[in-house]
Amino acid sequence: MSKNLRIVFYGTPEIAAIELEYLVNQGYNIVGVVTNVDKPMGRGKKIAFSPVKEMALQLGVKNILQPASMKSEDFLAELSALKPDLQVVVAFRMMPKSVYALPPLGTFNLHTSLLPQYRGAAPINWAIINGEKETGITTFLLNDKIDCGEILLQRKIAIKAETDFEELYNEMAEQGKKLVADTIDLIEKGSFETIVQTEEETKPAPKIFKEDTYIDWHKNGNEIVNFIRGLCPIPAAKSIFIDESTEKDYEFKIFKAVFEKNNANKPIGTLWIENNKVIKVRCNDGVVELVDLQVSGKKRMLASELVKGLRINELLNKN
Repeated sequence: MSKNLRIVFYGTPEIAAIELEYLVNQGYNIVGVVTNVDKPMGRGKKIAFSPVKEMALQLGVKNILQPASMKSEDFLAELSALKPDLQVVVAFRMMPKSVYALPPLGTFNLHTSLLPQYRGAAPINWAIINGEKETGITTFLLNDKIDCGEILLQRKIAIKAETDFEELYNEMAEQGKKLVADTIDLIEKGSFETIVQTEEETKPAPKIFKEDTYIDWHKNGNEIVNFIRGLCPIPAAKSIFIDESTEKDYEFKIFKAVFEKNNANKPIGTLWIENNKVIKVRCNDGVVELVDLQVSGKKRMLASELVKGLRINELLNKN
């Protein structure tokens, strides 16, 4: 393909920065980048750039737009001045029709699921949490409904038994490079068919808040392990335990666990240590062994390392 299309790229997080770098290095004509406004971060409230802005600066992209409002007249004027033929979106907020319909060839989005499955803010997390064996990535044309536009291209990705969020995220970022490029080439060619999304296969993928990250030990062990995988390493699955002898609380972040189906004679939610190296918790249908975790105030470590620093024999789940 000629790669002469004038493209404006939208995105904020790391996955978007990866796709942007690939497109620029492959010679696509990125005439502008749109990303979130700079924000104060950390204890020192130092102003931080988004990963996409950092990448755009490294790549020497001349026009970096950071609108507080997508409906701003100033932003629309700046965008129009770039005369985009096509817009590419990777992990960005919803945009009004005045923006997505501006280029003559439209605007497409890279989504990290096989649409119409897992529409929403956290498709990678929910696919793992729900125990899916397969997911994928999709490019689709934007319209006025979130993740509902006509499908352009898709690629399937297997979810292995131990795959966690970080691993799947990285795999999607890597495979997304070629899918985005192929989609641009397809649109530039001008003769392609789209697939209208149906509602029958829709599965929700809502944003995950802190209160959603706590483990329900009354669930079955495989569900709990999938939940832990789906939140690893961030925001991380959590559980609060209490040492009954001291009434001291311990909040655990759990990054890896394995399930053993047995009839442990302990109440659901009970945590105990075996052989001074193994940490286990009773769940609905067996025992979950905590392999990789972090106690509040300590660094992340393997259970065998953590146990050496604990002076507790048995903890009970607060809930």
